[in-house]
Amino acid sequence: MARVLNALSVDVEDWFQVQAFAGQIARESWEGLDRRVEANTDRVLALFAAAGVHATFFTLGWVTERHPALIRRIVDAGHELASHGYGHELVHVIGPEKFCADVARAKAVLEDAGGVAVHGYRAPTFSIAPKLAPWAHAVLAETGHAYSSSVFPVRHDLYGAPEAPRVPWRPDPSGVLELPMTTVRLGGRNLPCAGGGWFRMFPYALFRAGLARVNTQENLRGMFYFHPWEIDPRQPRVAGAPARSRLRHYTGLAAMERKLGHLLRDFAWDRVDLVFPEIGVSGSPAAAPAASPPLAA
Repeated sequence: MARVLNALSVDVEDWFQVQAFAGQIARESWEGLDRRVEANTDRVLALFAAAGVHATFFTLGWVTERHPALIRRIVDAGHELASHGYGHELVHVIGPEKFCADVARAKAVLEDAGGVAVHGYRAPTFSIAPKLAPWAHAVLAETGHAYSSSVFPVRHDLYGAPEAPRVPWRPDPSGVLELPMTTVRLGGRNLPCAGGGWFRMFPYALFRAGLARVNTQENLRGMFYFHPWEIDPRQPRVAGAPARSRLRHYTGLAAMERKLGHLLRDFAWDRVDLVFPEIGVSGSPAAAPAASPPLAA
């Protein structure tokens, strides 16, 4: 039986823009810090080219303005260009008006740099929880987006909506389609199986078993993500960061690229708009293949 096609995605941001270090690194200092995102993303592009896979790059507008040639390389390599917002601010904190301005600005910057339409959006730190920002999906539709991949149906101290569906859904009838992050249902709980820190900190065999269960036992598509800084063990260390933040950010960096290589070989991958043609954007297949199952998230 053909392998289930999963969605491969990259959240393009730099090491100093992560929420874990927001208390130590002032936004106003970003401009003077060592930008490593372009070199790291080029390494990701080379990794994907060697594996013969395509992905969706959810990219910050802030990064795009400073590295427009990188955006063109992403598009020229056949990947989907999508939005991670402009300034990596938590959606439920900034509110509807500022969120609208942020995503509209990011979309314009990305489309200008890449020369393609931007349909997708992922909130920084998965900060669109239906209970905290019920207006967000409608704002995304108003600003010309077609889908979001921003809800993580797990319990977490920084994000999460464990009550949210694990399959594609429309939180607001007037809003965009939500493609939630992948989880495994075990013991009445949703356990994360979507990448990021969880992927780095736990054995690869455990993750492989979880995604295989999602694909084969539930017959569902997965959504995987990671950041370019996760393959950069030489990145600067943040002084004064809490122990929990250091654990989450630095654990497993040295092994990440090797684990990604295994992942790309063990499962079938493509860009989000092709794995989920029900999004209905231009350039995607008109209809999903007969064997194409819904997303597990």
